[in-house]
Amino acid sequence: MEQKNLFHLAFPVDDLEAAREFYGGLLGCAEGRSSDRWIDFDLFGHQIVAHLSDNGTGVRASNSVDSDDVPVPHFGIVLPMDEWKGLAEQLRSKGVRFVIEPKIRFAGEAGEQATMFFLDPSGNALEFKGFNDFSSVFAK
Repeated sequence: MEQKNLFHLAFPVDDLEAAREFYGGLLGCAEGRSSDRWIDFDLFGHQIVAHLSDNGTGVRASNSVDSDDVPVPHFGIVLPMDEWKGLAEQLRSKGVRFVIEPKIRFAGEAGEQATMFFLDPSGNALEFKGFNDFSSVFAK
């Protein structure tokens, strides 16, 4: 099996059990190692780590992108369009409240993509993108 590079992200949460239910239950991320202060999750093959924080969590600012008020910071995964559509439907069916509803951004332009934003229980913003052609992810 060919080794690929993996992305690692550590982020603050204010409730580890709520993070476990959200990332493990709702998003289906397999759980890795954990302690009473952090939990590793497998987010589409990448390692994310929810760390219990006493210093705050969540969105700190926003930027206007293609007429949307995009929360900052945020993180997520770029998926093939069919997987993105499936995830969007799964999240809708589970009653997820979207910060930015699933939609197409930059329609007809270079870098056209599907996007959706929602918050975890600690107020951290996640964005999942969908592309029909991954070669256009960095298109100018």
